[in-house]
Amino acid sequence: VNTRKHPLGIPPPSEKDWPKDEEDFFLLDPDRERDALPQPFRMINKLVMQVFESAMEIIERREMLQEAQKRKVQPEKCFPTAEFQVTERANCLAVSGKYVFVGLSEGLAAFNTCDFKDVCAWDAAKTEICAIRALDLGNECHVLLAVDEMGLVWLFCFHKESFLLVKILNEVEDVSQRSTCLEEVLSSGGDYAGILLQGNTKAWLEIYQLPKDSWLTEMEKNAGAAEGLACSERGSSCLSKAGTFLLQELPVSAIQADVELDLPVLLLTVRPPKPITGTSFKGPLDALKEVDDDSMLGLGYNHLIKDSQWELQEAIFCSTYREYLEAEGMTKEEIPRHATFHFLLPSRILMGPEMEVQPDIPAGIGVHWDGNHNFCLYLLNHSPKGKADSDVMPDVVWPCAAPIACSAVSSCSRYLALAGEDATITIWDKHLGYPLSVTAILEERFIRSIHFL
Repeated sequence: VNTRKHPLGIPPPSEKDWPKDEEDFFLLDPDRERDALPQPFRMINKLVMQVFESAMEIIERREMLQEAQKRKVQPEKCFPTAEFQVTERANCLAVSGKYVFVGLSEGLAAFNTCDFKDVCAWDAAKTEICAIRALDLGNECHVLLAVDEMGLVWLFCFHKESFLLVKILNEVEDVSQRSTCLEEVLSSGGDYAGILLQGNTKAWLEIYQLPKDSWLTEMEKNAGAAEGLACSERGSSCLSKAGTFLLQELPVSAIQADVELDLPVLLLTVRPPKPITGTSFKGPLDALKEVDDDSMLGLGYNHLIKDSQWELQEAIFCSTYREYLEAEGMTKEEIPRHATFHFLLPSRILMGPEMEVQPDIPAGIGVHWDGNHNFCLYLLNHSPKGKADSDVMPDVVWPCAAPIACSAVSSCSRYLALAGEDATITIWDKHLGYPLSVTAILEERFIRSIHFL
């Protein structure tokens, strides 16, 4: 029997035990082992690795997009509860009270939102309606402004489920003098209507006073006759099937009742400001007389600069900045062709100490033309007996540092927002007449629209 005299131990390492052919095995890159492969296999290995890396990048990118999509708030999908199918093409619509008015390729149509049925249609003129404005006057009476494809403005009164044509506002006998409507606005309450018209070489704004009180009185007197004519033909005009309703054409004689309504009154015509030219005053005294008359204050017409001085100043400017003007191109000042206007409720600026106004009826309008620095305010208390088509001077002028690009009025009509072409937004308190805040956009951006929320 062989017995160990000493305890078993681990012998110390020595360099003699290291393998001679793998002395640097711990310093080698594992990926370099593939370099020992023959050439075809090395190329295949490289291509396969590139495919795997590209696939992993695509997978990671898709996972990130899925995670971001899960964190987003998913909007609720809404489906229509009823569908109104009309025989003609629908171009526009307006909602007033419980009715939906639709402009068709031939005429108008009205739908009731309570029972989801068509009420009546108007297609007497066989004209295409492109824009509609509607407003509820109360007592089931609605006023509509409809613009057709030729730019004519049709004023309707909708009562007891029947259309009543009041007047075509911009109709003229001479076709060469015809104007087209660019924009139509109804004031809150339906007391006034404004339309922006454009002719061959000029544009202007017309403000009408709507006799809604006399309309409501006349409608009440003829309510029985109008309702009978509307109901006699409505029975065969509606076909309902599975929530889809087909609008049928109604005879024109059954739509218009024998009711004569008062015509709207043209209050004033606002034209774009004229270019500033040389003075016609002989001296400062004549200019001061015009200031006392308040007929030219704020528009820049009341000055003593002669035509020769204008020409000299323009020549100096062109010679100084010739290289910049040639690069951008010379543009002559043109007469504005578009305006933005708002109906304004009474305030300290729009009403004098002896004016009797109602708080919910507009007392004036605010107008600014494209490329103009001035925001002009006009009072609506002009006498209808005066010449409405004559040039009306603004009652209040608010000059701005830059041309006004767009504007907005709050729902209470107290605050006015003016955005200039220099990307500066000014909030005015119309009741007190001073600015509340001025905000400048840091980057050079052009503001196209502005709204109060």
